[in-house]
Amino acid sequence: MSEPQHPHHTAGARPVLVRRDEAEVLGPAPGTLRLLADLPATGGFLTSHRSTLGRGKDGATPHYHRDSAEMFFILDGRLQVLIDDEVVTAREGDLLVVPPHTTHAFAAAPDSAADVLIVLTPGVERFDYFRLLDRVRRGQADPQEIQRTQERFDNHFVDSAAWRHVRAA
Repeated sequence: MSEPQHPHHTAGARPVLVRRDEAEVLGPAPGTLRLLADLPATGGFLTSHRSTLGRGKDGATPHYHRDSAEMFFILDGRLQVLIDDEVVTAREGDLLVVPPHTTHAFAAAPDSAADVLIVLTPGVERFDYFRLLDRVRRGQADPQEIQRTQERFDNHFVDSAAWRHVRAA
């Protein structure tokens, strides 16, 4: 006789625990990216990382995802977020979910740092994307490589006059 299963249990899925000191950290403080759980570890359910941005620092440029929703939970500080043509400010304790096909970008507010937990679901194998960004930042990879990986990482870049205007102010 097999063990009874919870009606929402997914066969083969396993719990994931990532200890703080086991997570890979990219970038120098205060602009670090802590890689928490990627597609293979979560069985495809989600990808998660923690982004810490210094005061007024940019996070991601305007883009959208075809297949994934992106969730932002503000752990500390304030985060400016582009949602289509509107820019909102999320504060500590706020949760924002951006559906697929929605243009978005984010940065720490001009007068604040930001610490943000970010989750994409369903998961997209993105840790290699973040490692590529880190290599570009350090001058070890060509920035054009990022453009060439849009399909692979479901990260499609777009222009946003609204975002340029707010970030230039």
